[in-house]
Amino acid sequence: MNRLTVRLLAAVAVAFAAWGAGAQPAELEGVKLEPTAQVGPATLQLNGAGVRTRVVFKVYVAALYVPQKAGDAAALLAQKGARRITITMLRTVDAQTFADALNDGLRNNHTEAQLAGWKSQIETLNTSLKAAGEAKKGDVIHLEFVPDAGTRVVINGQPRGSVIPGEDFFTAVLRIWLGDKPVDSSLKKGLLGA
Repeated sequence: MNRLTVRLLAAVAVAFAAWGAGAQPAELEGVKLEPTAQVGPATLQLNGAGVRTRVVFKVYVAALYVPQKAGDAAALLAQKGARRITITMLRTVDAQTFADALNDGLRNNHTEAQLAGWKSQIETLNTSLKAAGEAKKGDVIHLEFVPDAGTRVVINGQPRGSVIPGEDFFTAVLRIWLGDKPVDSSLKKGLLGA
C-alpha cells in the first residue's frame, strides 16, 4: 500500500473510533448515562448530567434528554415536544421529602399566580410520587413529557399515577433544575452540558 492509502485508512479508523466512543454511555457516580432516550416515538439526546448534592450528601444523578442539545437554559426551556429528566437515586429518600424538594424547586422559580394555575397538576405529581413510596438507592425515576398526553412519572420502568396535562407544566418542572434559582447550581451546569 502506498502512503496515501495508509493515511486514508488511518483517518477512517480514527473517525470510526471517535464516532463509536460518542455512542457509548457516559458514567457519573457509577450511573451509566445512555447517549439517547426514547420517549414515545421521539429519540432524545443527552444534553448533560450532574449530581444533586444536599449539604455534603450526594442524593441523585440527574440527566436531561431533549430533542436538540443546547448549552443555554432559556433555549432548553423553550424547546417543545418530548423531553425527559432522569433521576437515579444515590441514597434512599422518603416520598414526602422527595416531593417536598420538588415543590420547593417549583416555588423558588415561579410566582404564586403561576403555582395557583398549576395547583391540580402539582397535586397529581405529588400523589404519584407519594404513592410510589420511598425513592430507594438505585431507583431510576423518569419525569417525561409525551406530546398529546402530558407529563408522566415512570419509576423503574413502571408508569406511576396519572398523566399530567399541559406542556407548560413540564417546562415548569424543568425549571426546578434549570430555572433562575435551581435546586443545585452545579447540577444545573451539568445539565447544560458545561
